[in-house]
Amino acid sequence: MPNLKPLFVFLALVFGPINSAMSENWPQWRGPRGDGTSGEQVVPVRWDAETGENIVWKAELPGKGHSSPIVWDDRIFVTTCVEDDQQRALICLDTQTGRQLWRTDVLKSPLETVHNLNSHASGTPATDGGLIYVPFLQIDGKTIPAPNVGAARDVTPGRIILTAIDFKGEQRWQVDVGAFISAHGFCSCPILYANLVIINGDHDGDSYLVALDRLTGDEVWRTRREQGIRSYVTPIVRTINGRDQLVLSGSGHVASFDPMTGNMIWKVEGPTEQYVASMVFDGERFIMAAGFPTHHVMAIKPDGVGDVTKSHVAWHVDKYVRCYVPSPVLVGKNLFVADDRGTASCFASTDGTRLWQNRLSGSFNASLVATDQVAYFLSGDGVMSVVSPTKEFAVVAENKLGEACDASPAISNGQIYIRGEKHLFRIGSKGQPLPDNAE
Repeated sequence: MPNLKPLFVFLALVFGPINSAMSENWPQWRGPRGDGTSGEQVVPVRWDAETGENIVWKAELPGKGHSSPIVWDDRIFVTTCVEDDQQRALICLDTQTGRQLWRTDVLKSPLETVHNLNSHASGTPATDGGLIYVPFLQIDGKTIPAPNVGAARDVTPGRIILTAIDFKGEQRWQVDVGAFISAHGFCSCPILYANLVIINGDHDGDSYLVALDRLTGDEVWRTRREQGIRSYVTPIVRTINGRDQLVLSGSGHVASFDPMTGNMIWKVEGPTEQYVASMVFDGERFIMAAGFPTHHVMAIKPDGVGDVTKSHVAWHVDKYVRCYVPSPVLVGKNLFVADDRGTASCFASTDGTRLWQNRLSGSFNASLVATDQVAYFLSGDGVMSVVSPTKEFAVVAENKLGEACDASPAISNGQIYIRGEKHLFRIGSKGQPLPDNAE
């Protein structure tokens, strides 16, 4: 059993005045850096839905979905699917009260076939503070035999539809990005870079990466992926030696692209076929922790060109873990990895040394988030284990939400926002002031 004894060094984290200069928006999948990290210094580590401890509010959400909430100043945006109406929608809520400010119905379409761990609203939107970019899948109801599956079954092919909506809930543009076929359903999360919105179209067909102009939706570039294999990875962008790289796993390899042009910079073949988890970067290495049918944790040196499979793999672990869906997170040079089955591992990002491995509550679908002091593991049964980045396994707290959870959390302005099966929860301190730049 985990050691639940409070650690003295973390007592000050429970609450305290927050420096608004340190507060951050959480504008897209996995936050402002796309890697699950928060730069805020005071974030809650303890709460209890049964007693109400540190639960500021919970707001009932219509429909169902596994997409994460995103936060911009005093607004929260979350997507949902109202299955009875076949309606995909974007909802805007007030951060202070949880009150719904508006709902915009984005797309009406028959329900696509999905894996039992997926939903019809799994793609997390992104915002630049002016527009919200919302991804859904549109189908016409026809079915085809599922490609790339072990057991024969029919699935619904469709089209990725990306829609830009302003902060008043009005649609600005809507674009058909391209075809998408997968026996597991749809989940792609757009990211923002310069004047572009970029989305991954890996699927069991002619796969692609696409960049659109954020203001108009016009296509700027499209890059064909090497293999037609479903994957659900959201890219991250980092600057390496003065050059920006867009990096993701999927389509049977790990690859880096120029985010302004879509041209490939380098690639590492394999190490497996399918990927879900997004990658992280420790300042020297890009690290993936994912894979099916085999499972891997791998670090790649980012300064290569072309096929660097034999030259730029810094380290590679293919045992100890069975990670597939949850994305890892870094706290300093400590790499935290969640197995889908409910096991937590910590590796040294410098050389892949396994520091520890222990069982936590439940199983994991949500990706990990972290501050520079703790990592948060959210299990499917709604228990958040807060883990210390020490060389030995140490749990700061186990917090029960009382509701099933498949969406990854968001951290903003000293608060944690968690989407449960039926509600959105704000965890933190009541009356928390808005950031200085909020209207």
